[in-house]
Amino acid sequence: MPLPKVEKIWMNGKFVNWDDAKIHVLSHVIHYGTSWFEGIRCYDTPKGSAVFRLDEHMKRLYDSVKIYRAEIPYTIEELTQAVIETIKVNKLKQCYIRPIVFRGYYELGVNPMNCPIDVVIAVWEWGEYLGKEAIEKGVDVRVSSWRRPAPDTLPMMAKVGANYMNSQLIKMEALVDGYAEGIALDYNGFVSEGSGENIFIVKDGVIYTPLISTGILPGITRISVIQISKDLGYEVKETLIPREMLYIADEIFFTGTATEITPVRSVDRIKIGCGVPGKITRSIQNIFYDIVKNGNDPYGWLTWVK
Repeated sequence: MPLPKVEKIWMNGKFVNWDDAKIHVLSHVIHYGTSWFEGIRCYDTPKGSAVFRLDEHMKRLYDSVKIYRAEIPYTIEELTQAVIETIKVNKLKQCYIRPIVFRGYYELGVNPMNCPIDVVIAVWEWGEYLGKEAIEKGVDVRVSSWRRPAPDTLPMMAKVGANYMNSQLIKMEALVDGYAEGIALDYNGFVSEGSGENIFIVKDGVIYTPLISTGILPGITRISVIQISKDLGYEVKETLIPREMLYIADEIFFTGTATEITPVRSVDRIKIGCGVPGKITRSIQNIFYDIVKNGNDPYGWLTWVK
Protein backbone atom coordinates (compact mmCIF):
# COMPACT_ATOMS: atom_id res chain seq x y z
CA MET A 1 0.00 0.00 0.00
CA PRO A 2 1.62 3.30 -1.06
CA LEU A 3 2.39 6.02 1.46
CA PRO A 4 -0.47 8.50 1.82
CA LYS A 5 0.79 11.76 0.35
CA VAL A 6 0.84 14.99 2.28
CA GLU A 7 1.45 18.46 0.91
CA LYS A 8 4.99 19.29 2.04
CA ILE A 9 8.29 17.67 2.99
CA TRP A 10 11.04 19.58 4.82
CA MET A 11 14.24 19.23 2.80
CA ASN A 12 17.51 20.92 3.72
CA GLY A 13 15.79 23.83 5.42
CA LYS A 14 12.96 24.40 2.92
CA PHE A 15 9.50 22.99 2.37
CA VAL A 16 9.07 21.31 -1.00
CA ASN A 17 6.08 19.59 -2.55
CA TRP A 18 5.79 15.86 -1.82
CA ASP A 19 6.44 14.89 -5.47
CA ASP A 20 9.43 17.22 -5.74
CA ALA A 21 11.40 15.74 -2.83
CA LYS A 22 14.02 13.97 -4.97
CA ILE A 23 17.71 13.08 -4.87
CA HIS A 24 20.26 12.12 -7.54
CA VAL A 25 20.54 8.42 -8.43
CA LEU A 26 24.29 8.61 -7.77
CA SER A 27 23.88 9.88 -4.22
CA HIS A 28 26.16 8.02 -1.83
CA VAL A 29 23.25 6.80 0.27
CA ILE A 30 21.71 4.79 -2.56
CA HIS A 31 24.87 2.79 -3.17
CA TYR A 32 26.23 2.33 0.35
CA GLY A 33 23.33 2.74 2.77
CA THR A 34 24.77 5.85 4.43
CA SER A 35 21.62 7.16 6.10
CA TRP A 36 20.51 7.69 9.68
CA PHE A 37 16.90 8.10 10.67
CA GLU A 38 14.27 8.12 13.37
CA GLY A 39 10.70 6.91 13.60
CA ILE A 40 8.55 9.16 15.80
CA ARG A 41 4.80 9.39 16.42
CA CYS A 42 2.50 12.34 16.90
CA TYR A 43 -0.78 11.47 18.62
CA ASP A 44 -4.16 13.18 18.50
CA THR A 45 -5.18 13.43 22.16
CA PRO A 46 -8.20 15.18 23.73
CA LYS A 47 -5.72 17.83 24.89
CA GLY A 48 -4.29 18.43 21.41
CA SER A 49 -1.64 16.90 19.15
CA ALA A 50 1.49 15.70 20.91
CA VAL A 51 4.76 14.09 19.82
CA PHE A 52 6.03 11.21 21.96
CA ARG A 53 9.54 11.71 23.36
CA LEU A 54 10.67 14.01 20.59
CA ASP A 55 13.78 15.20 22.44
CA GLU A 56 15.01 11.65 23.06
CA HIS A 57 14.45 10.65 19.44
CA MET A 58 16.36 13.66 18.15
CA LYS A 59 19.24 13.04 20.56
CA ARG A 60 19.49 9.45 19.30
CA LEU A 61 19.54 10.71 15.70
CA TYR A 62 22.50 12.97 16.45
CA ASP A 63 24.26 10.14 18.29
CA SER A 64 23.76 7.79 15.32
CA VAL A 65 25.29 10.31 12.93
CA LYS A 66 28.21 10.96 15.27
CA ILE A 67 29.13 7.27 15.42
CA TYR A 68 29.73 7.39 11.65
CA ARG A 69 31.98 10.47 11.80
CA ALA A 70 29.39 12.77 10.28
CA GLU A 71 27.72 15.95 11.50
CA ILE A 72 24.21 17.28 10.95
CA PRO A 73 24.40 20.85 9.60
CA TYR A 74 21.64 22.07 11.94
CA THR A 75 21.44 22.38 15.69
CA ILE A 76 19.27 19.88 17.49
CA GLU A 77 16.94 22.75 18.45
CA GLU A 78 16.56 23.80 14.81
CA LEU A 79 15.76 20.28 13.66
CA THR A 80 13.35 19.69 16.53
CA GLN A 81 11.46 22.84 15.60
CA ALA A 82 11.48 21.76 11.95
CA VAL A 83 9.67 18.56 12.97
CA ILE A 84 6.93 20.58 14.66
CA GLU A 85 6.63 22.93 11.69
CA THR A 86 6.38 20.02 9.25
CA ILE A 87 3.44 18.61 11.20
CA LYS A 88 1.77 22.00 11.30
CA VAL A 89 2.26 22.91 7.64
CA ASN A 90 0.64 19.61 6.63
CA LYS A 91 -2.27 20.19 9.04
CA LEU A 92 -2.01 16.72 10.57
CA LYS A 93 -3.45 15.96 13.99
CA GLN A 94 -1.67 12.64 14.19
CA CYS A 95 1.11 11.17 12.08
CA TYR A 96 4.28 9.15 11.78
CA ILE A 97 7.41 11.31 11.57
CA ARG A 98 10.52 10.33 9.64
CA PRO A 99 13.60 12.56 9.99
CA ILE A 100 16.37 11.15 7.81
CA VAL A 101 19.97 12.29 7.36
CA PHE A 102 22.03 10.92 4.47
CA ARG A 103 25.17 11.29 2.39
CA GLY A 104 24.20 12.96 -0.85
CA TYR A 105 25.62 13.50 -4.33
CA TYR A 106 29.27 14.34 -4.98
CA GLU A 107 31.58 11.36 -5.51
CA LEU A 108 31.00 7.63 -5.42
CA GLY A 109 33.83 5.82 -3.70
CA VAL A 110 33.42 3.91 -0.47
CA ASN A 111 34.92 6.88 1.38
CA PRO A 112 31.87 8.99 2.26
CA MET A 113 33.57 11.97 3.84
CA ASN A 114 33.49 14.34 0.87
CA CYS A 115 29.78 13.81 0.19
CA PRO A 116 27.35 16.42 1.54
CA ILE A 117 25.01 15.74 4.44
CA ASP A 118 21.36 16.13 3.41
CA VAL A 119 18.50 16.31 5.91
CA VAL A 120 14.83 15.53 5.25
CA ILE A 121 11.73 15.41 7.46
CA ALA A 122 8.58 13.71 6.20
CA VAL A 123 5.25 13.05 7.95
CA TRP A 124 2.29 10.91 6.98
CA GLU A 125 -0.65 9.08 8.50
CA TRP A 126 0.24 5.55 9.57
CA GLY A 127 -1.82 3.24 11.76
CA GLU A 128 -0.78 0.19 13.77
CA TYR A 129 2.38 -1.35 12.29
CA LEU A 130 1.34 -4.98 12.84
CA GLY A 131 -2.38 -4.22 12.63
CA LYS A 132 -4.98 -3.12 15.19
CA GLU A 133 -5.88 -6.72 16.00
CA ALA A 134 -2.24 -7.42 16.91
CA ILE A 135 -2.31 -4.96 19.80
CA GLU A 136 -5.49 -6.53 21.17
CA LYS A 137 -4.89 -10.24 20.51
CA GLY A 138 -1.16 -10.61 19.95
CA VAL A 139 0.91 -11.95 17.07
CA ASP A 140 2.53 -15.24 16.06
CA VAL A 141 6.30 -15.02 15.57
CA ARG A 142 9.27 -17.24 14.84
CA VAL A 143 12.91 -17.27 15.84
CA SER A 144 14.81 -16.16 12.77
CA SER A 145 17.65 -18.05 11.11
CA TRP A 146 19.31 -14.64 10.65
CA ARG A 147 21.32 -13.26 13.56
CA ARG A 148 22.13 -9.71 14.58
CA PRO A 149 25.68 -8.65 13.68
CA ALA A 150 28.49 -9.01 16.20
CA PRO A 151 29.40 -5.76 18.00
CA ASP A 152 32.69 -5.39 16.12
CA THR A 153 31.03 -5.57 12.69
CA LEU A 154 28.35 -2.86 12.58
CA PRO A 155 27.41 -0.45 15.39
CA MET A 156 23.87 -1.55 16.21
CA MET A 157 23.36 1.39 18.60
CA ALA A 158 23.18 3.60 15.50
CA LYS A 159 19.84 3.68 13.72
CA VAL A 160 21.43 3.53 10.29
CA GLY A 161 19.82 2.50 7.01
CA ALA A 162 22.40 -0.20 6.22
CA ASN A 163 21.49 -2.15 9.38
CA TYR A 164 17.96 -2.65 8.10
CA MET A 165 19.08 -5.03 5.36
CA ASN A 166 19.47 -7.50 8.21
CA SER A 167 16.01 -6.52 9.46
CA GLN A 168 14.52 -7.08 6.01
CA LEU A 169 15.87 -10.64 5.89
CA ILE A 170 14.33 -11.36 9.30
CA LYS A 171 10.99 -9.83 8.31
CA MET A 172 10.71 -11.49 4.90
CA GLU A 173 11.60 -14.91 6.26
CA ALA A 174 8.88 -14.59 8.90
CA LEU A 175 6.21 -13.43 6.45
CA VAL A 176 6.98 -16.11 3.87
CA ASP A 177 6.69 -18.76 6.60
CA GLY A 178 3.33 -17.43 7.79
CA TYR A 179 4.39 -15.42 10.84
CA ALA A 180 3.83 -11.76 11.60
CA GLU A 181 7.39 -11.13 12.77
CA GLY A 182 10.75 -12.71 13.50
CA ILE A 183 12.97 -12.67 16.58
CA ALA A 184 16.69 -12.43 15.94
CA LEU A 185 19.33 -13.97 18.17
CA ASP A 186 22.65 -12.23 18.76
CA TYR A 187 26.08 -13.48 17.66
CA ASN A 188 26.27 -15.74 20.77
CA GLY A 189 22.79 -17.19 20.32
CA PHE A 190 21.02 -15.10 22.95
CA VAL A 191 17.71 -13.32 22.28
CA SER A 192 18.26 -9.92 20.67
CA GLU A 193 15.17 -8.24 19.17
CA GLY A 194 12.60 -8.32 16.40
CA SER A 195 13.23 -6.99 12.90
CA GLY A 196 12.23 -3.52 14.09
CA GLU A 197 11.16 -3.95 17.69
CA ASN A 198 12.64 -4.50 21.13
CA ILE A 199 11.37 -7.47 23.11
CA PHE A 200 10.29 -8.09 26.71
CA ILE A 201 9.66 -11.43 28.41
CA VAL A 202 7.64 -11.98 31.59
CA LYS A 203 8.36 -15.01 33.78
CA ASP A 204 7.04 -15.52 37.32
CA GLY A 205 6.18 -11.85 37.68
CA VAL A 206 9.62 -10.58 36.63
CA ILE A 207 10.14 -8.67 33.38
CA TYR A 208 13.26 -9.49 31.35
CA THR A 209 14.69 -7.65 28.34
CA PRO A 210 17.95 -8.17 26.42
CA LEU A 211 21.08 -6.17 27.15
CA ILE A 212 22.22 -3.37 24.83
CA SER A 213 25.27 -5.55 24.08
CA THR A 214 23.12 -8.19 22.33
CA GLY A 215 22.93 -6.13 19.15
CA ILE A 216 19.70 -4.27 19.92
CA LEU A 217 18.77 -0.71 19.09
CA PRO A 218 18.37 1.23 22.37
CA GLY A 219 14.68 1.89 21.80
CA ILE A 220 12.88 4.98 23.07
CA THR A 221 9.69 3.01 23.72
CA ARG A 222 11.88 0.37 25.39
CA ILE A 223 13.24 2.79 28.00
CA SER A 224 9.74 4.18 28.49
CA VAL A 225 8.35 0.70 29.18
CA ILE A 226 11.17 -0.01 31.63
CA GLN A 227 10.25 3.17 33.53
CA ILE A 228 6.52 2.41 33.48
CA SER A 229 7.13 -1.18 34.62
CA LYS A 230 9.26 -0.11 37.57
CA ASP A 231 6.71 2.50 38.60
CA LEU A 232 4.02 -0.20 38.53
CA GLY A 233 6.13 -2.15 41.01
CA TYR A 234 7.53 -4.80 38.67
CA GLU A 235 11.13 -5.97 38.78
CA VAL A 236 12.89 -5.39 35.44
CA LYS A 237 16.08 -7.25 34.56
CA GLU A 238 18.24 -6.34 31.58
CA THR A 239 20.10 -9.58 31.01
CA LEU A 240 21.15 -12.32 28.62
CA ILE A 241 18.10 -14.36 27.58
CA PRO A 242 18.51 -17.88 26.16
CA ARG A 243 16.26 -18.88 23.26
CA GLU A 244 14.38 -21.52 25.22
CA MET A 245 13.19 -18.90 27.70
CA LEU A 246 10.91 -17.63 24.93
CA TYR A 247 9.00 -20.91 24.94
CA ILE A 248 8.40 -21.04 28.68
CA ALA A 249 7.61 -17.35 29.16
CA ASP A 250 4.33 -16.37 30.77
CA GLU A 251 4.08 -13.28 28.54
CA ILE A 252 6.07 -11.72 25.71
CA PHE A 253 5.60 -8.35 24.06
CA PHE A 254 7.31 -6.17 21.46
CA THR A 255 7.92 -2.45 21.85
CA GLY A 256 8.73 0.24 19.32
CA THR A 257 7.52 3.52 17.87
CA ALA A 258 5.67 1.82 15.02
CA THR A 259 4.75 -1.31 17.00
CA GLU A 260 3.95 0.57 20.22
CA ILE A 261 3.28 -2.33 22.66
CA THR A 262 2.29 -5.49 20.81
CA PRO A 263 1.80 -8.82 22.65
CA VAL A 264 3.22 -12.09 21.29
CA ARG A 265 0.86 -15.06 21.55
CA SER A 266 3.14 -17.77 20.14
CA VAL A 267 6.79 -18.38 19.22
CA ASP A 268 7.61 -21.13 16.72
CA ARG A 269 4.00 -22.34 17.10
CA ILE A 270 4.48 -22.76 20.86
CA LYS A 271 1.73 -20.97 22.78
CA ILE A 272 2.91 -18.27 25.18
CA GLY A 273 1.08 -18.45 28.51
CA CYS A 274 -2.63 -18.86 27.79
CA GLY A 275 -2.19 -17.66 24.21
CA VAL A 276 -3.67 -14.24 24.95
CA PRO A 277 -2.08 -11.00 26.22
CA GLY A 278 -1.26 -11.33 29.91
CA LYS A 279 -2.12 -9.03 32.81
CA ILE A 280 1.35 -7.48 33.08
CA THR A 281 1.41 -6.67 29.38
CA ARG A 282 -2.08 -5.18 29.70
CA SER A 283 -1.14 -3.07 32.70
CA ILE A 284 1.84 -1.58 30.84
CA GLN A 285 -0.28 -1.05 27.72
CA ASN A 286 -2.91 0.80 29.76
CA ILE A 287 -0.41 3.29 31.15
CA PHE A 288 1.36 3.78 27.83
CA TYR A 289 -1.83 4.39 25.86
CA ASP A 290 -3.23 6.67 28.54
CA ILE A 291 -0.16 8.86 27.99
CA VAL A 292 -0.08 8.88 24.20
CA LYS A 293 -3.79 8.67 23.38
CA ASN A 294 -5.32 10.60 26.28
CA GLY A 295 -2.47 13.02 26.93
CA ASN A 296 -2.23 12.10 30.62
CA ASP A 297 1.53 12.46 30.88
CA PRO A 298 3.09 12.37 34.38
CA TYR A 299 6.58 11.97 32.90
CA GLY A 300 6.75 15.01 30.63
CA TRP A 301 7.28 12.80 27.58
CA LEU A 302 4.92 14.67 25.26
CA THR A 303 5.85 17.67 23.15
CA TRP A 304 2.68 19.57 22.31
CA VAL A 305 2.08 20.85 18.79
CA LYS A 306 0.62 24.27 19.51
